[in-house]
Amino acid sequence: MPGVLERQGIKIMSNEVDVLDIPSVEADICVECERFSDGKWVSTIAHVPNELKLTIYVNKLELVTVLCTPTKLNNLVLGFLYGEGIISCIDDILWMRTCEEENVSDVRLIKPEFTMPAHRTLTPGCGGGATFTSEGQKVESDLVVTPMEVLALVKQLLEQMELYKVSGGVHTSAIADHKNLLVVAEDIGRHNTLDKIQGECLMRDLATKDKILLSTGRISSEMLIKAAKMQTPVIVSRHSPTGGAVLLALELGITLVGHARAGSLRVYTHPERLGRIRNYTAGKKSG
Repeated sequence: MPGVLERQGIKIMSNEVDVLDIPSVEADICVECERFSDGKWVSTIAHVPNELKLTIYVNKLELVTVLCTPTKLNNLVLGFLYGEGIISCIDDILWMRTCEEENVSDVRLIKPEFTMPAHRTLTPGCGGGATFTSEGQKVESDLVVTPMEVLALVKQLLEQMELYKVSGGVHTSAIADHKNLLVVAEDIGRHNTLDKIQGECLMRDLATKDKILLSTGRISSEMLIKAAKMQTPVIVSRHSPTGGAVLLALELGITLVGHARAGSLRVYTHPERLGRIRNYTAGKKSG
């Protein structure tokens, strides 16, 4: 029988155990491989992240198919629908059922007059990302955080990469306050991790405004759009952002932090939130 979770009168059904925050046993699989080390070959078994092709239906209409890691699938669907503007809160949903075995998530909205979005943009995120929206909301926030607080949060993130430690091949993201990680998600698609975070925050009635987003993946423009939708003023990665992400972060009022590792970091936009005041023009080449 599917697990059933009740929240504010909304019935959310799933036959996946992770709807109750129990780690999915199918998040990774074992495969045979040949390993070369120290000049020798050896046959061995390796863990690799599992991959699920999940098709989302809204009011019986096929919306999108997402490649994802089969954990926290209800959160993924909720976060995706919120990020695309299809729902504004969890109360917009009459019921939803996610069936991992059938690779389907069926969502029914309170309002039956759902219109399929006309334009879809393929994104460069791992896992075949797609978005129906192209504009973000400007973020207004008085949040101030120190570089050392950011680096401490990055350290916490690395310590909670549970699936990555087993199989590798996945991204990990988290939302945090100044001191602690509040929600953590892992997936083969870095954008999926943000959807899972947004969905879990909706389920837990946890505000995302004035929080800090952290990710092990590269920050690109679609990640910035999701962060803006969540109204998180600071987004942090261990890697370099794309040029488009820098320009978009400047426009949306988001502090973009990259290369956060080994006691150092780089702030590309709005450094005042980390206590650094300077005049700069993002995206311009000197000379």
